[in-house]
Amino acid sequence: MLFTDRIAKAMEAAGSLLCVGLDPQPGRTPADQLLDFNTRVVEATADLACAFKPQSAFYEAHGMPGWQALADTVAMIRRVAPHALVILDAKRGDIGHSSAAYAKAAFDVFGADALTVSPYLGGDAVAPFLERPDRGAFLLCRTSNPGGADLQSVPTANGEPLYLTVAERIREWSNAHHANAGLVVGATCPHELAQVRERCPGMPILLPGIGVQGGDLETSVAAGVDASARGLLVSASRSVIYAGDGEAIRAEALRLARAIDRVRRPTRDG
Repeated sequence: MLFTDRIAKAMEAAGSLLCVGLDPQPGRTPADQLLDFNTRVVEATADLACAFKPQSAFYEAHGMPGWQALADTVAMIRRVAPHALVILDAKRGDIGHSSAAYAKAAFDVFGADALTVSPYLGGDAVAPFLERPDRGAFLLCRTSNPGGADLQSVPTANGEPLYLTVAERIREWSNAHHANAGLVVGATCPHELAQVRERCPGMPILLPGIGVQGGDLETSVAAGVDASARGLLVSASRSVIYAGDGEAIRAEALRLARAIDRVRRPTRDG
């Protein structure tokens, strides 16, 4: 199954665009508790989330036990939420043969369905992540952090911000492979998100920045969904996983899923 079809199937199975970030903070969750912590989150949100997104840094910080917990977490997601995609948030990117090794690690060793990738080394560095039609890559375009504009909004020769050129390049690279690239655009910049969606109407977008980072959910969802009111994975991490016990985690995930649906339904039904 093509990666784009897998995204659509996951969204349909969950009835939701919610992506839950599994970002256990090293200072709050010890290495020997990572799997139990993630299991509690996934069990509480399994039927609400179309994807889970472990951030590699929070596992790497624990050394080998963290790497093992990451692998065990992916295996656990397969058991508890088999419909959901696993997006490994590692923001990889290097020259071709190094990228090929990163892709092998993400897809074959850890079993992820997709990986976040930096596009700034160009098409040859991105290509290894797009060689498998059933796997995908979400490439950084306009990120949610405050300093994202330092480079991403620099005007290019035609006067447009760099992130729009990046979006167009990613679209070209995706079309040259299996249409299995997506874009990372933050909820903290909804105007830029709307511009990117206009340039790339059919591409999936991973939307971080909801919750603790303060992104505007309603404005961002309205700006980011595609013509079918899908095509957007709305990621929330700390606001969900640290909401409390399993019942509180589920309640926060359900609140977000319903809020997302309230925004996108008029587009779908109209």
